[in-house]
Amino acid sequence: MSERTVAVLSGGLSHERDVSLRSGRRLSTALRSVGISVDEWDTDASLMTRLTEQRPDAVVVALHGGEGENGSIQTVLELLDLPFVGADSHACRRALDKPTAKAEIARSGLLTPEWVVLPHTMFRELGAQALLDTIIARLGLPLMLKPDQGGSALGAQVVRDKADLPAAMVGALAYGDTVLVEQLIEGIEVAVTVIDGPDGPRALPAVEIVPEGGVYDYTARYTAGFTNFHTPARIDPKAAEAAADLAVSAHRLLGLRDISRTDAIVDADGAVHFLEVSVSPGLTETSLLPVVIEAAGGSLGAIYADLIERAISRAR
Repeated sequence: MSERTVAVLSGGLSHERDVSLRSGRRLSTALRSVGISVDEWDTDASLMTRLTEQRPDAVVVALHGGEGENGSIQTVLELLDLPFVGADSHACRRALDKPTAKAEIARSGLLTPEWVVLPHTMFRELGAQALLDTIIARLGLPLMLKPDQGGSALGAQVVRDKADLPAAMVGALAYGDTVLVEQLIEGIEVAVTVIDGPDGPRALPAVEIVPEGGVYDYTARYTAGFTNFHTPARIDPKAAEAAADLAVSAHRLLGLRDISRTDAIVDADGAVHFLEVSVSPGLTETSLLPVVIEAAGGSLGAIYADLIERAISRAR
């Protein structure tokens, strides 16, 4: 591995730029600790020249949201025949679009909260209040609102009172043209990381997420001390097994590879409900993936070194 040169891509122009830069720095440090030569590159106008002229042995995408997860940067890497860690461009598009991912999960018979998806143009053309009243009549309260794409819980808001729904809708639409409205399932929030290995995808122990404010929003995710994590999650062993099975199923159903993270809710009866999946899990000091790797006695650098070798082997 000491002979490998790896490019870590981070930054970009999405709302999650700052988080991506933090993930990129931490991953680069971890890879260097296991002897890999790392170049940290932003996705700016110089990137194509760098990729073409320097041609690293492999690329790791540490971009969050936008072009980093919607298949765009993956398409570029595929065009350049550069090995990279993570899902291919087609799978990225399926996974980043939350309604598409939820539909795939629901079709397979797995649980996911009931939902509706509407663009902002429908509210303007048909009348916002009439549509909001109809949504409540269909889904009830409480509700979770979020942009149909993107991550880091940007724009995500819980609505428990009908009077709060219009403002929450505006807040969600600030991060995209389309909003996903789903029933809020009360329970224990967990995240399950899946890593591909020689015997196929395997789930790491579920991480239980307990935000101090009750909602795992952007501030709770990236401010130290605002959220408590429990690894393994304090759930029934059957629920833990179901959460692992759900994450592996999502990984396979959506055609993901190398690494993914599934977010889910365990309800009072122990049933596990799919929320969304990330093809580029965060790697900051408050992110979930480093938490579970550390709890399992593993090394972030060693795990990604193995994934890099897998990516290079696929290209041969």
